[in-house]
Amino acid sequence: MRGHRGRAAEGRWLSGAVFLGPGLTAWALLFAFPVGLILLYSFFTRGPFGGVEYRFTLRNFERALDPLFVRVLWGSLLIAAGTTVIALLICYPAAYFIATRPARWRLPLLVLVVLPFWTNLLIRTYAWIVLLNREGLVNRVLIGTGILDRPLTLLGTRLAIVFGLLYVYLPLMILPLFSAIERLGEAPRQAAADLGASPARAFVRVTLPLTMPGIMAGCIFVFVPTLGNFVVPDLLGAGKAIMVGNLIQSQFFQARDWPFGAALSISVLAVTTLLLLVQARVLTRERRLLARGA
Repeated sequence: MRGHRGRAAEGRWLSGAVFLGPGLTAWALLFAFPVGLILLYSFFTRGPFGGVEYRFTLRNFERALDPLFVRVLWGSLLIAAGTTVIALLICYPAAYFIATRPARWRLPLLVLVVLPFWTNLLIRTYAWIVLLNREGLVNRVLIGTGILDRPLTLLGTRLAIVFGLLYVYLPLMILPLFSAIERLGEAPRQAAADLGASPARAFVRVTLPLTMPGIMAGCIFVFVPTLGNFVVPDLLGAGKAIMVGNLIQSQFFQARDWPFGAALSISVLAVTTLLLLVQARVLTRERRLLARGA
């Protein structure tokens, strides 16, 4: 009997290794090892001609607390948070509309949502440069309709960065919202209506709480890559409005201060990890409330 149990346990371990092995290997090579290397570099010093000297120091994290860098990080957090909120306000009605259409229309509408992902990010960002420059379509429309009598300076502003980030990451907000709303189905809304709730009250008391996991997932999917993005701010910010991603990129490639760039990267990673923990706590609380209600 013990031999049979041992063989069964060994078989379960082997099957688990077969299924989990590739994923764990990819996770270790593509995430754990690079992050561990960046963490290690953050405690070393910059060489006289760039690169890394392997002398332990905490100076990099002290520099990261400099008011200049804290201001850049705070501005990046505000841009990322604003982009996330605007994306949620735009995408929730869109996802609700798609999820409540007949089944035959949902797939074509979702294809339209993900269609921008089929085009290179740089091409899409350069298209925004064409639209937002002083001779671009936006200014020509505003002047042609008489709203303005002179062109606006849109490039090189935080507004341009928000426009670009919104366009890039809107699909990442719509898809989890669509999944949550579609999985909810019509039954909870119909039950609320049968109990006398108005559509607005049913939405606030039933639909919104039950789709909170999708809302949290969409916000994380937009906020995290927005915070670390450096391509869109570099092109649409025109060097006048930068985010922490641009700062990190410049430390690695222009200043060749890898330890300080690593310290900034770890700081951003710590912020995103904190947000993921908050998301997990909120979702756990929502599940408990739903379980009590059931």
